[in-house]
Amino acid sequence: MNIAEGLQQAIFEHRLLPGTKLSEDEVGQVYGVSRTLVRSALQKLAHEHLVTIRKNKGAFVAQPSIRDAHEVFEARSLMEPRVAAMAARNMNAQHLQHLKRHIELEHEALASGKKGKALALSGTFHLEIADIAAHDVFTEFLKVLVKRSSLIIALYWKRSEVTCEHHSHEALLKAFAEGKAEEAEAIMRSHIVDLHSGLDLTQKRETPMSLSEALTG
Repeated sequence: MNIAEGLQQAIFEHRLLPGTKLSEDEVGQVYGVSRTLVRSALQKLAHEHLVTIRKNKGAFVAQPSIRDAHEVFEARSLMEPRVAAMAARNMNAQHLQHLKRHIELEHEALASGKKGKALALSGTFHLEIADIAAHDVFTEFLKVLVKRSSLIIALYWKRSEVTCEHHSHEALLKAFAEGKAEEAEAIMRSHIVDLHSGLDLTQKRETPMSLSEALTG
């Protein structure tokens, strides 16, 4: 796993929360690499809106605003139902088996109390649906939106169900298996609305651990 992937995973699993300072020296020590490589990784994550780089202050895990949260989920609600319908039409047995296994991993993470990992898996589940839909432009936009959603959920979640409740994913899988594109579209639309409504867009959480603890935990 490279530096950018490691940082991204820590963000998705909520070990690195919004606002965490990403010291080039400390990240370099954790991964045993030079500051040049760390800086390159941080620039990549900044391009994906996961990191904010402030002049003369350094890099921080991005802190999406309440407006950002509304706009990101509004965009997802417009795009993902269509993507789900397209995926239903392209679905094959191999795709179904892969998605089923992914849901099993989500269940295992939740059962072991690893809510951050479950959330990361949930985001990946949505991206895999986009890949199956085979629409390059939608997939490119959704990769950014889903990543930003992970930050938003890390900052604003208020209930455990916001971790992409497994019932919605199982309902999607059933619609996919039966080739019901319109049903898959409706389920995804409802699912995104539920995720949006599961956020408390008034309060922020504090960062619970140091940078080194987050990256080595």
